[in-house]
Order: sequence, then structure tokens, then C-alpha cells
Amino acid sequence: MLEGKAPKGQLGPYPLERLKRVDKPTTYIGPHVRRVSERQAGFIKAAWGDYGPRLKAEVDRFIQKEPLSAALSQITSGLARLEPCDVYPTLAAIPKDAAAQSRHMKALGYFLRSDCVGICELPQYAVYASDRKERPIELHHKYAMIFLIDQGWRTFSGGLGSDWISGAQSFKSYSTSGFIATIVANYIRRLGYEAEPHFSGHYKVVMPPLVLLAGLGEMSRFGNTVLNPFLGPRFKASAVTTNLPLEPDRPIDFGLQDYCKICKKCARECPSRSISEADEMIIYNDYATYELDVEGCTYMRVGNPAGASCGRCIKVCPWNKPYQGIHKVVEWWLERSSLARRFSVWMDDLLGYGNQNIEDKWWYDLEEIDGIFQVPEKVGATVRDSPLAEWSFPSPVSDRHNKGDN
Repeated sequence: MLEGKAPKGQLGPYPLERLKRVDKPTTYIGPHVRRVSERQAGFIKAAWGDYGPRLKAEVDRFIQKEPLSAALSQITSGLARLEPCDVYPTLAAIPKDAAAQSRHMKALGYFLRSDCVGICELPQYAVYASDRKERPIELHHKYAMIFLIDQGWRTFSGGLGSDWISGAQSFKSYSTSGFIATIVANYIRRLGYEAEPHFSGHYKVVMPPLVLLAGLGEMSRFGNTVLNPFLGPRFKASAVTTNLPLEPDRPIDFGLQDYCKICKKCARECPSRSISEADEMIIYNDYATYELDVEGCTYMRVGNPAGASCGRCIKVCPWNKPYQGIHKVVEWWLERSSLARRFSVWMDDLLGYGNQNIEDKWWYDLEEIDGIFQVPEKVGATVRDSPLAEWSFPSPVSDRHNKGDN
């Protein structure tokens, strides 16, 4: 979004300031949440061979096999190799007021083209216990700043969510959010405070609880995924943890818990049937979540033979709309009325949202085969036009539910 004058009292492109704030998240987080290892994430388990030799081979290829996602992932990998600057030994001549600092840091995030920025205290349960190589992690910063980057609504409109552009959509946002976090962390270190960036391939923190606590969304039906009221699930997030004094934001409530109970469209449309259609959440590791078949989801994203990764759940989510025109009015209505939520799910299907709008397709479908990018044999299959056997799952999907942290 081009830099310009926002409405009075609004720092960024979306009116986060007008959202209903609450003292606690709208889903349960108990006092006994245990720290987890990054080694338990679906992609990392696939890389270690936990899901078999086919996925172990594909995990190094599923992003690289499409040329644009490969180019974008190279940027993210390069950012992860950058050495941070030293923390300056003398504090810069800046105000010590936490509220002023928070406003300044959010404005910086928007200057660097974040779509949404929030701040929270850093709970220890959101710090990984160990990394993907099972090396212990210690991180005792007090605050976390969270940056959200839109994956692009028009591109989702032109695709199926499970086709060849899917990986590039993810890494467009991963690379941009990593760029922002790296700059912000090095800026803070020059001010004399400790700071560390966290982004794809370089996370020491678990992002969903931080996005939730920073007032940037509510927990949704598709696993440990936070949904934003303006971007829906159509974003990737990075973070900067720091000891710079900041003023945390409060969680938000825009009616999503009621909506997700009613909708279930992501579960209905999931190619691997990995998203639960249950009416209620379960308690896992002392927090509430809808159960997700992590192995099935990873098989689809890493082993997808008709695309590079998968974001079908994002594509079909009724909250995946551009925040403009009539959609602004509808969102205002959805925040306030359960009847409106029920009606909107029906209307979403009736109006064909979630279908491909071929006029918005701008990319080439290409797959790297023997060192040459070629037109792939399989293009854009979904659960509607391809049997589950097409995806070569290792066992019946209904038997594979687990509660891994993804």
C-alpha cells in the first residue's frame, strides 16, 4: 500500500484501533502450557523422515520446483544468514515513555510496508524449547513486535489455493516480513537495546500465540492458525523480540469463535481432509484448538503433485476478501450479529467465493524437471475434482489425526 495519510488516530492501512479489545484472548490459554520443540513442526518432521522417504525427498524440492517460489525463498534464506549488528553500549537520546516508543515502532513497521503491526509481552511458552536440530533455545526478552504481510488477494482470486503459485504467495510474505523484522531488530540494537528478528527458517518463537496476544486476530478452525479481521488468514508473520520498553496491545474479539463453529468451509474444502469439522475445540497442551491432522496437512503441502505447497483453506475462507467497498460493511455486520454470520456463509457459497477467477491469473504454471522448468503434467487439482487417492496419502485420512504443533 502506498504511504499516505491515514484516518485520524489510525497508524496503518487497516483500522486496528477501532476493534473491540478484551482482557484475555477469546480462546482458552491455561497456566500450564508447555514449551515445544521446533522439531515437532510438520515440515521439520518431514525433513527428518518422520513421514517417510517420499516426503523427506520432497521437503527440499516442494518450494524449489516452482521458479518464483524458489527465487523468493532465496531471499529469506539470505536474510537468515545475516549477522546482527552489535548492541550499542550507550542508549540513544530517545524518549523512555513506553507508549511513545510503541507508537514510534508501529509507525516504523508501517513505514517498512507492514500491513498490520501489534505488540505483546513475550510469554515463555511462546519460545521454542529447542530448534529443528534439537539444540536448546533460551530467550528472555520482555516484549515482541509482530508484523503481518498480506499474501495478495487478487492472486488468491486467480488461483485455487492448491496450485503452482501457492508456495510463492507464502514466500512473498515470508521474505517481506523477514526483511522488516531484520531491519527493525538492527535499528533497535543501534538504539542500545537487545533485539532479535524471527521469521521463516529463523524462528525462535511460536508465532500463533504472539499474533493472538498482540491483538492481530483470533484463533480459527484450521489448526493453530490466527485469522485477522482485515486480511483473514491471508498473511504471514514475523516478529522482533526486545527489551526496549513498550506498551502491549490487548487481544481482540470480532466474533470469530461463533463464526468458525457455523462455517466449516475450510474443513469441507481441504484437499487432504485434515481440518476438523467438530463443533467444539479440544484442549491440547492446556490451550484450546480445533484438532488438525498435521501429517495429512504436511503430505498435502509438501507432497502436492499438482502444485507447490497448498493454501486451499486460505483461498476458500469467507474472511479472505479485500477490505474495501461492500466488504467493509459486511465485516462490520459480522462483528455484531450471529444471524449475519449464518447468512454470510450461505451467501459466500451462492456468490461463488472460493472458486477460481481465471481473469486474475497472471503467473505461469511451471515445474522444474531435470533442470528445466516445464509445463507440469498436473495443474490445480482440488478435492472436488480429484479423489484423495490422487494425493498418495499413507493411510486412511480419518485414522491419522494427531495433535502435533505445526
